[in-house]
Amino acid sequence: MARASGTKRESVAVTDNFGRLSRLKRRGGSRLAAALVVMATSAPMAPAATSEQVATSAVSAQLITAENGVAPGAGAISAGLALELGEGWKTYWRTPGEVGFPPEIDWSGSRNVAEVEFQWPAPERFTAFGIENFGYHDEVVFPLRITLEQPGQPAHLSASVTLLTCSDVCVPQDFTLTLDLPQGASIDPDSAARIADYAARVPVGAESGDVQSASAHVDVEEAALTVNLRGASPFQTPDVFPELGEGAAFGAPDIRLGENGRLLWARLPILSPPDDPTAVLSLTVTDARGWAVTVTPDRLETASLPPYTEGRAAAPLSSMVWIALTAFLGGLILNVMPCVLPVLSIKLSSTMKLEGAGRATVRWGFLASAAGVMAFMWGLAAALFALRQAGVTVGWGLQFQNPVFLALMIGLLAIFAANLAGAFEVALPAGLQTQLARAGGAKGHGGDFLTGAFAAVLATPCSAPFLGTAIAFALAGRGVDIALVFTFLGLGLAAPYLLIAARPGLVRHLPRPGRWMIALRVVLGLLLAVTAAWLVWVMQGVAGTATMLVVVGVTAGVVLLLSLSRLRGTVRAGLALPLVGVMLFGAAYLADTSAPRALSTQVTEWVPFERAEIARRVSRGEVVFVDVTADWCLTCKANKALVLDRDPVVSALAAEGVTPMQADWTRPDPAISRYLESFGRYGIPFNAVYGPATPDGIVLPELLTPDVVMAALDDAAGEERDFASQP
Repeated sequence: MARASGTKRESVAVTDNFGRLSRLKRRGGSRLAAALVVMATSAPMAPAATSEQVATSAVSAQLITAENGVAPGAGAISAGLALELGEGWKTYWRTPGEVGFPPEIDWSGSRNVAEVEFQWPAPERFTAFGIENFGYHDEVVFPLRITLEQPGQPAHLSASVTLLTCSDVCVPQDFTLTLDLPQGASIDPDSAARIADYAARVPVGAESGDVQSASAHVDVEEAALTVNLRGASPFQTPDVFPELGEGAAFGAPDIRLGENGRLLWARLPILSPPDDPTAVLSLTVTDARGWAVTVTPDRLETASLPPYTEGRAAAPLSSMVWIALTAFLGGLILNVMPCVLPVLSIKLSSTMKLEGAGRATVRWGFLASAAGVMAFMWGLAAALFALRQAGVTVGWGLQFQNPVFLALMIGLLAIFAANLAGAFEVALPAGLQTQLARAGGAKGHGGDFLTGAFAAVLATPCSAPFLGTAIAFALAGRGVDIALVFTFLGLGLAAPYLLIAARPGLVRHLPRPGRWMIALRVVLGLLLAVTAAWLVWVMQGVAGTATMLVVVGVTAGVVLLLSLSRLRGTVRAGLALPLVGVMLFGAAYLADTSAPRALSTQVTEWVPFERAEIARRVSRGEVVFVDVTADWCLTCKANKALVLDRDPVVSALAAEGVTPMQADWTRPDPAISRYLESFGRYGIPFNAVYGPATPDGIVLPELLTPDVVMAALDDAAGEERDFASQP
């Protein structure tokens, strides 16, 4: 006896059934629905043939049939699995989404049953634990077309049902429904009407003519599905439910209409790619008019662009002003973040040489540095916009996932550190290294300009208050939004340079030149060497130990060559060069021997990030703390050292019923990128807390405090736990 199941592996067979129904509809309506309506209004009535009702707090289930008996010669009967769900409870469609499983029925205990066709009414979209799911609430009847082995003979129906019901928690349901159908020709009008109602909601095939054309594209990285549908009549409020094989899960669709509503464009983020990359794509599209269609579109080589002219309104002026101010404050705060402070030493070193310089010289030098900041920000904005248009994942600080970029930064920082420590003085007439090493010391202001740009580059692995909001608005918006945010972000970062340019006399308050400047240069060089050592550690996590050692060796060789002219004549150079080398190779040693690449003992036992696992654990009543971090994110490291690895937070994360989950974004990871994007975030650090009381998650600020984390844990647990009161 066959087992009727809602698993994804049966989707092809179900689509064929929908195709047969669509042909019936084109001839004047669903034969099944029409026949049931006729029976409900004209056939003689008898005591209803329904199974006993199985009821829990989550669901009441019953097996119903349109016929109260098997008519002479009848080869099939119309039945339905009727579910009445409790308030707040839901169950799932044949493709449930990222979590859950569909109803399954085992008919092996039945008699005189040859085959059962399980049909699926069009689903609804709902969110459970912050994840998109497809299913039903309140009530649903699954139409069943039961074919008899012996036409006209009595039948015994035995349905062993397994389904999942979810509210704040998920509860599997297992029960058996039985029903005997003797010989007879009467019908149950109430059951027939209910089955007919839901049979009319079963999607039909593309041949119905409701959809004239369909196409779809899954990008190379399997990050998003793009759909184009052209309807015979305008769409009103459509929704799209994709099916792409076992393991596939999708986020909420971005749906836009064009051509007066006849063109539907939708983009759905792929949260989990299918287990089989060759899986056939099926789409179910519903609309307010009550019809639905299931199609299997072809895949295209390139994704289409959305109809921006419709449904993409600009933000109001007040919102634009507010986001510009937010971006400015975020950039201003970046000046005191650990990413930027070491680089400011280059500018400070050049400023000490301006004693006695004219106001115009000071002003133009600092304006050139501000221009360097703005040039980098505008260039970054243009690059991010172009990459986003090409469908590439973009975000704040992602260049630190690139080994080539890291190698270049390590080399430049090591050269600056050795230069400030007195290992050499670059006196070449031109070139990038010359201008950077002699910032402020040459005619013209090329070095000042590059110093500002360099400070902006190193600002990107840091996140600061206000910055996350501004970046999210920019990268989720239009080109003008990106330009606005990055312009004001650059102005905030360049504010100290602009202040000195406006008041050049401030430079005169610096102490007079003396021997103290030599000691200060060495200290500033040490700061840059520490930054270079940190990037060496990051390089090991991004590109591996072998690549990291090659970069360290090449960098040390370049610094040695530049220092040869002074090694024999300057004690300071003889001390500075070994110092820089020791720091670089010390970082390489720590990176190679640390496990798991941490400079301090790992107290918290972190679980690897898996988005679907969040929902599963929360459904069992657990609290889940998610930490998205990376080796190159200094703000992440500060949060960890100052908050997450200290009491009371570290004890709360180790408590029973709490799962600390860590997503390591040191290397590119599309799953983490999609997770961040679902919250409108494009940079890190990012922390969220899930629990029975907050299944959609509580997003924490970029800079953590113990009070903020503990309060979020308490809120997520609800009344069951109070982490703050625990010893």
